[in-house]
Amino acid sequence: MNRIEPLTQEAFRPFGDVIEANEALENFDINYGYTRRFHNLADINVDAEFGKPIVSLFRSNPLPAPIKIERLERHPLSSQAFMPLGASPYLVVVAPAGELVEANIRVFLAQPGQGVNYFAGTWHHFCLALQADSLFLVIDRAGPGSNCDELLLDTPFTLDISGLV
Repeated sequence: MNRIEPLTQEAFRPFGDVIEANEALENFDINYGYTRRFHNLADINVDAEFGKPIVSLFRSNPLPAPIKIERLERHPLSSQAFMPLGASPYLVVVAPAGELVEANIRVFLAQPGQGVNYFAGTWHHFCLALQADSLFLVIDRAGPGSNCDELLLDTPFTLDISGLV
């Protein structure tokens, strides 16, 4: 069974960016000191094959527990960023870009206020809401070309979330 890890900048670096208001990242005051800008938090990459950035909302429903992970997807032409708009944690299941090696799948627990930006080609599961329907702001690519590959896992696995919800 895959261990669920806390989502941190360092642990997630091979897969993409963690989007969060983290004082350790570049930040500064704007708007006459009334606003703190956490700057340049994700490398949005959507321009391959004449792609353009789009902003969408995804509403994800929790899956029944224990959560069965049977497939992953990737977007070879672009990054894909997810920022939760609610106050519930969610799970992030990822594997490095390239040929999918199931032994390299990792699972992270993202807290409210933590988003992720998957690098182009990073394998990932769709959003895994935990406690309630969850709304995510999504920045990804629209344009020509095939930008979604999906693979069934040779060895599906389940995630015990009993201590998380």
